Amino acid sequence: MPTLLPPQTEFKSSDLSRASAEVFAAASDHPVTVTRRDGESLVLMTDSHDQARRKLLELAAQLIAAATDSNGTLAERMTKLFPWMLALTEEDRNTCAQQILDAARASFSTEQPHLAIAELTSWRETATAIAAGLHSTEVEWFDEMPAVERPRLSRPST
Repeated sequence: MPTLLPPQTEFKSSDLSRASAEVFAAASDHPVTVTRRDGESLVLMTDSHDQARRKLLELAAQLIAAATDSNGTLAERMTKLFPWMLALTEEDRNTCAQQILDAARASFSTEQPHLAIAELTSWRETATAIAAGLHSTEVEWFDEMPAVERPRLSRPST
């Protein structure tokens, strides 16, 4: 029975010249450490992974500022940092603040930046839609997915 091996996360600097395709393929999936005998190890990662880390650190700085301020509720403090939250109801601002904070904790503890960034983006897009007047539309939630026919392509007549 085949076993799933963990992805390789460490390479020797000589692997960059001998097996560069393997090193770059691994770095495309996750950050890899390149160890060197004559210096400090290097980390090789994709630009998108680096940007996600930067966004998470930026969010962390903002959340720390909001959490350590003593004026007002968490939602009120976060609204100063994220003015788009003003489009939400007071109840939704409270929920938003807590869910963003919880997602940031999950991101840091699992090293998965996308969790916090997705939560923040989701709430911002919701606030944007509400501000655009899309909140007046009734949303119908389905308990079971209805069957939908496959669309037919109509061909233009010539």
